[in-house]
Amino acid sequence: MRLIHTSDWHLGRSFHQVGLLDAQAAFIDHLVETVRAESVDAVLVSGDVYDRALPAPDTVELLSEAVTRLIDAGAQVVLSSGNHDSAIRLGFAASLLERSGLHIRSSLASVGRPVLVDDVAVYPLPYLEPSIAAEPLGATERTHAGVLAAAMERVRADRASRGGRSVVMAHAFVNGGATSDSERDITVGGVAMVHPRVFNDTDYVALGHLHGRQQIEETVRYSGSPVAMSFSEASHTKGSWVVDLDASGVRVEQLEAPVLRPLAVLRGDLADLLERPDHRYAETAWCQVTLTDAVRPLGAMEQLRRRFPHTLSLQFDPQGAPVPVSSYAARVATRSEVDVCCDFLTHVRSGHGASDAEREVVAAAVEAARLHRAAKDGEGAARGDAGPGERAGIGRRHRGVA
Repeated sequence: MRLIHTSDWHLGRSFHQVGLLDAQAAFIDHLVETVRAESVDAVLVSGDVYDRALPAPDTVELLSEAVTRLIDAGAQVVLSSGNHDSAIRLGFAASLLERSGLHIRSSLASVGRPVLVDDVAVYPLPYLEPSIAAEPLGATERTHAGVLAAAMERVRADRASRGGRSVVMAHAFVNGGATSDSERDITVGGVAMVHPRVFNDTDYVALGHLHGRQQIEETVRYSGSPVAMSFSEASHTKGSWVVDLDASGVRVEQLEAPVLRPLAVLRGDLADLLERPDHRYAETAWCQVTLTDAVRPLGAMEQLRRRFPHTLSLQFDPQGAPVPVSSYAARVATRSEVDVCCDFLTHVRSGHGASDAEREVVAAAVEAARLHRAAKDGEGAARGDAGPGERAGIGRRHRGVA
């Protein structure tokens, strides 16, 4: 059997206020062409199909078009929900759609029930929020590792009665994975890390959540997102994995995705950046620029965009001059919510930091607030509130459908 392992499409995502739907549509075109050319049996999408719980109409249209074209090209499509998806909305009419070759697994009830592709059993595991999934799954721990271990018990029980080869799809943070800036933090909902041994005795593990394509073990891999969503991904090679399972074992090959516009991270004095010939590659790229001029240049963005018209982010790091105190937002940008709260306690108590017990209380409060916010977001979604990435700026595409 030949499958394509992909994940983290995040359909409807914006990148510094620029809609990514056209780039995502180009990836779908590439995927359909590959399914036809390589006789792919199944396309696996391991979570975060959408970027938000209530996607915009154009985003839903793109997914509908994508799965229709992939099935018409000869592949079954298996989707599992991620932490960005609304499990209920993504799973609408799943039983009916399964008859046509589209398999959507987003509910706890589906855990352990495989999708059969030839003689291979594919077990899609939706994103499992520990505070919600631990009790129904009978997990011994309310952690990500605990709920995944309980889910894998169901998988192994089914596999023991069925036999044959197996593939597991999971949306989780597995030990050894490298993160990037565009992933939503899931650490507050319990201990985030999951050891790869939880997937032992599985022929291939198709992971989602981390946005860089990477190998944890030979047959435990992240496909990464097909489109870059932060400048921390400037060095990534985006794409998917092509996985062949046969009598001789498992073979995995890289499949590179098309890049509509590359990323460039530039740093230096304004005059130097505007003149250096080796920056010519960045003239067509989305750019993040850090200016190091001792005195902040006037009209810096306007000058930069004359040469680099797709500059999206401008930062200042003056060299050779007193450095002003950074903004609060800049100081906490790389800190977790729990760390920010504990830093505040340290500040107001004249250097006395939070004890372990206090940190546990803060973590529980942050988790409760996150779950409350998620519930409120769901209520807002029901009212039709739109997010900033899905308002104006994502126009309809006029393309032929293969």
